Amino acid sequence: MSSFKITTDKTELDVPAIHHFLGTQSTWAIGIALDTVQRAIDHSLCFGGLLDGRQVAFARVVSDYATFAYLVDVYVLEEYRGRGYSKQLMDAVMAHPDLQGLRRFMLATSTAHGLYARHGFTAPLRPASLMEKYVPDIYMR
Repeated sequence: MSSFKITTDKTELDVPAIHHFLGTQSTWAIGIALDTVQRAIDHSLCFGGLLDGRQVAFARVVSDYATFAYLVDVYVLEEYRGRGYSKQLMDAVMAHPDLQGLRRFMLATSTAHGLYARHGFTAPLRPASLMEKYVPDIYMR
């Protein structure tokens, strides 16, 4: 029987596998360099989804652990989707003790609104107050 495990222990993450997915299969980080992925992991709270030791899911949170968090790089490998792993991954993210009591928890998604809505995420209540500097093709340069 296969067992799905979620870990925040960075030594258990398969960084080359995470880099491969982000750099070749994601819709948001095509072309990202391995050293950029490693630096992002080093400076984030990471959640690895492991199935029998294989990295099949991932999520990363950038936070000050007091007032703000930003959820990024959430994925489940295509061949493992539809098994509830994304829900388990998000349950672990939202239950993490360092991410409680935050005033603002943000994310950007183009495809998984239902997954995040289960956890209270909505469109911004005051979109006019939000700004961004977005360079979508930065890794392709």
